Amino acid sequence: MSEYKVTNPATGEVEASYPTANEQDIQQAITKADDAYQDWRDVSLSERSALLHKIADIYIERQDELANMIAIEMGKPVAQGKGELALVAEIYRYYADNAEQLLASNQINVDEGSAFVEKLPVGALFGIMPWNYPHYQVARFAAPNFMAGNTIILKHAPQCPKTAEVIVEILKDAGLPDGVYNNVFATNDQAATIIEDSRIQGISLTGSERAGQAVAKIAGGALKKVVLELGGSDAFIVAADADIEQAVADAITGRFGNTGQACNAAKRLIVVEAVYDKFVQGFADAVRAMTLSDPLDQTTFIGPMSSKSAAVNLQKQLDEAIKAGATVLIEGGIVKDKPGAWFAPAVLTNVDNTMAVYSEELFGPVAVIYKARDVADAIKIANDVPFGLGASIQTKDSELAAEIADQLEVGMVTINAPSGTEANTPFGGVKRSGFGRELGTLGITEFLNYKLIRNKTSA
Repeated sequence: MSEYKVTNPATGEVEASYPTANEQDIQQAITKADDAYQDWRDVSLSERSALLHKIADIYIERQDELANMIAIEMGKPVAQGKGELALVAEIYRYYADNAEQLLASNQINVDEGSAFVEKLPVGALFGIMPWNYPHYQVARFAAPNFMAGNTIILKHAPQCPKTAEVIVEILKDAGLPDGVYNNVFATNDQAATIIEDSRIQGISLTGSERAGQAVAKIAGGALKKVVLELGGSDAFIVAADADIEQAVADAITGRFGNTGQACNAAKRLIVVEAVYDKFVQGFADAVRAMTLSDPLDQTTFIGPMSSKSAAVNLQKQLDEAIKAGATVLIEGGIVKDKPGAWFAPAVLTNVDNTMAVYSEELFGPVAVIYKARDVADAIKIANDVPFGLGASIQTKDSELAAEIADQLEVGMVTINAPSGTEANTPFGGVKRSGFGRELGTLGITEFLNYKLIRNKTSA
């Protein structure tokens, strides 16, 4: 039985199943990607750019249809799905417009002759992508590497096989040559086979810490470069001078957007003591006012989780936290009288470092609020986890914001807004949140051959 299937999280019904790849499919994908690279690397940047602009145009043209598909596959409210698709178009356009500059050779001043570094493609790459942003996660890997001249094999999440096929369709309709992008409904064992194949030059994974460890181990044995974007438990720090009304609004968006299923969601709300009670009251009122609704409704903010198994895992973490002594401000949890993967938002307080939940990632609509004595204590709490993806700071004092940002052990800091993503800014973290960067100027640099050309010929 195939693991690739569309199970509507709002209803629990299986709407489609897709056959898992066989060994011939895997070898064919590797061969096609390697063969296509021999030609794709020589296609001009102007031709690649025009193609990426066409991809962006198709995404905008099909925005409504694709957002509905995302909602049915993994439960994202359609308004948020449209936002994801608009970002996808921005990513393709950003690299289409900027790759020539980003890939330009670097001249080196030398005493004799000349020297410069070329930025060249490396070959076929393998991407393993998750379900929570099924088009965006692929775009941020594919767009820069298409412009760089690399080719791609992509293993998408088993929950999103229809989206995986539609991505292939969009790229084909835009004119991408056969073999430059190859979708495979691979098993984990088959993924290992792809990683170990000598024709694969690099691997990019966005997923769990456990998946990252497994991929890194295989890639390390094969001496392959990897980019890993893993879990996060981002801090949302509220200073004493913050605009509390705005902080509450940003915390709601940052914690519960995509039903809390974002690696850079505001999972830990750390509030200084002076404004703690006011913030908690406002946040709790806002959470109680939220309504679980049909993800296909344009007005829905929070829908079901991506799957029943995801909801069950989150409920287990919530139950264990309560058993360990956490205070329940808002109970939330699995909605037992509805089919599918519905999970009401929950809010916990009084979590301390003796509890497992203190250092775990809660991937869903559960918020944890911490009381800090002051900003210094807030920073200490923020850094006291194994993750280091991103963080948010709420303060009217720009100097204080800069001081806090400098001390946070993360890859990204957002000030006076919930964490987000932009095509022209880098995305990635430190510690157990992974390594490498995607998007922005750095996103195109990960899988390049920086070739030195040193000419010592006398003038």
